[in-house]
Amino acid sequence: MAALISKLLFLVTLTLLGLNYNANAEIRGKTQRKINRANRYGPFLGIVTQSNFQKNLLLEHPSFTSYNETIEFAGRVFTFGGISGERVVVVVSGSSLINTGITTQLLLSLFRIKGVIHYGLAGSVDPSLHIGDVTIPQFWSHSGLWVWQRFLDGPQNKLPLEDSGDFSRKLGYLKFADYAVYVLEGLDRPDARLDNSLNNIWFQEERVYPFNSTLEERERIFWVPVNATYYEIANDLESLDSELLEKCVNPTNCLATTPEVSRVPTGTSASIYVDNAAFGVFLNDKFNVGPVDMDSAAVALACHQQKKPFIIIKAISDLVGRGSVEDANSFGSLAAKNSVTVTVEFVKLLQEFNVSRPGVFSL
Repeated sequence: MAALISKLLFLVTLTLLGLNYNANAEIRGKTQRKINRANRYGPFLGIVTQSNFQKNLLLEHPSFTSYNETIEFAGRVFTFGGISGERVVVVVSGSSLINTGITTQLLLSLFRIKGVIHYGLAGSVDPSLHIGDVTIPQFWSHSGLWVWQRFLDGPQNKLPLEDSGDFSRKLGYLKFADYAVYVLEGLDRPDARLDNSLNNIWFQEERVYPFNSTLEERERIFWVPVNATYYEIANDLESLDSELLEKCVNPTNCLATTPEVSRVPTGTSASIYVDNAAFGVFLNDKFNVGPVDMDSAAVALACHQQKKPFIIIKAISDLVGRGSVEDANSFGSLAAKNSVTVTVEFVKLLQEFNVSRPGVFSL
């Protein structure tokens, strides 16, 4: 399934490239020339975010310098600018792993990119993380790739295609019956056990095709590491002045805790909006996960396959079933601002580490 998804992303990307190039000769020429001219000023730091709202927060940040240049391509708008001398190209991915994977691949295919930052919002399944906090995981996974086991089979039974190496029982499983809630009188006894025909789901590794490896030789991976240098640089963000982070939406609507920046062990993604506390507890207990979202794993996997350094910066906007259902609406804008603040501060640190070349950008 993962291999099929990877091939589908590749084919969709090729189709989008073809549509743009072949729809109209004049547009094709203008687009290609603008891309070629832009790449003369590269390499760029690629910045991928979830929504236009989050993008605009970055573009309106005092540290962002607009180059007044954009390239429209395949439904995406690539916006060029600078942050403290670092040349960047910003693009909105939209939600879901498919949209984010396509967007990231287009970014890496069209432009000279030296590294990628993905910022935005996430839920938290770690009780130590609070709304408004900003997390920087060291590893990211795609936890939505499952083998759904047939009823009455269990851990002792092989999965379909296990012998051929397509699937395995290495990562473990979730048993739906473990989360049964007995509401009828007398069924809440410790010895009262019911099964569930949904049975078990077994988590699977992705199969990827790394750039510059043996052609079509698959690599299995579940935990995708962010760039070690980026992660080390991000250590300085944990001591970021708390005054730089938003705590109040307005004078009467403030967070109970002061937001902090934390490097955390892991985050995970699936094309599922998780607002279920029991599943959140499972993810935290099973995989030591902190932030959960619907997009970051696609950035991680695309960059891993293309051997591009990346880092993911996610602010907590809700507590995955443990807080109010309105938390994401109430504090989403505040969390988004905090994610932008930390992203800008990270770019400043990165720029100090590796100074960009001077020059006037013009397409």
